[in-house]
Amino acid sequence: MLPDEVKMIIEEMKAERIQGASWLARKGAEAYRLLAETMEGDELKKALEEIGEEIINVNRTMASLYNLTRFIPITGNPAIVKSKAEEFIRLSEEAKREIGNIGSELIDENEVIITHSFSSAVLEILKSARRKGKGFRVILTESSPDYEGIALARELEKLDVPFEVITDAQVGLFSKRATLALVGADTITRDGALINKAGTYPLALACHDNSVPFYGAAESFKIHPELESEEVDITERSYTRQGFRIRNYLFDITPWKYIRGIITEFGVLIPPKEI
Repeated sequence: MLPDEVKMIIEEMKAERIQGASWLARKGAEAYRLLAETMEGDELKKALEEIGEEIINVNRTMASLYNLTRFIPITGNPAIVKSKAEEFIRLSEEAKREIGNIGSELIDENEVIITHSFSSAVLEILKSARRKGKGFRVILTESSPDYEGIALARELEKLDVPFEVITDAQVGLFSKRATLALVGADTITRDGALINKAGTYPLALACHDNSVPFYGAAESFKIHPELESEEVDITERSYTRQGFRIRNYLFDITPWKYIRGIITEFGVLIPPKEI
């Protein structure tokens, strides 16, 4: 039985709609750290097995949660669990900063960047480019039905980065005006496909048709060591609008052939051979 404080973190993870896989993985690591502060011995071992299943079930599509549970050993020693959880958080933060630095080098002066959904890695790239004094503007989708794009727009306002928000249906029109596409990723499969917010695949197709280089940005812990693209089980969360059921898959799959590269803390990897 998990402590109530740990259950609260997991419920917070399940309820989150805007933050992506990086945030969820760090939250999961915080849950592990809290667990280590309240249990030890055989009780801790049993709780670690339980929390591992709970974290993976938050979203089985996300490699970050799968890799987090593999990173934390099943042990009765709380000091080891706490140390590994804190190490994961530290490495995650370092990876995001390095992705920002590497990715910002892809942005030229007066670049027009198109993106979809909210990605902390993409935001870090834009922040880094801004710190380097680069001038650019961003085209971003509103990313319905949870409107993650609006959350990104608020962050860009803080950075004083010029941007315009478009409906998701207009990616075909506006990709013609872009010079670079940057998106985040919830998972990179073994065969180099990018799993991200539904609508990413149409953006990749539009960019391909208009010769706009399309890059993903993801920490290495988002690369799934076992999962192939055809094995991905995408969660559907339908909703009702004006009395009609609206089908709503949370993610889609962008094949590697439409991806110029994956920006990681280790450099830009070319799928599928370098994944």
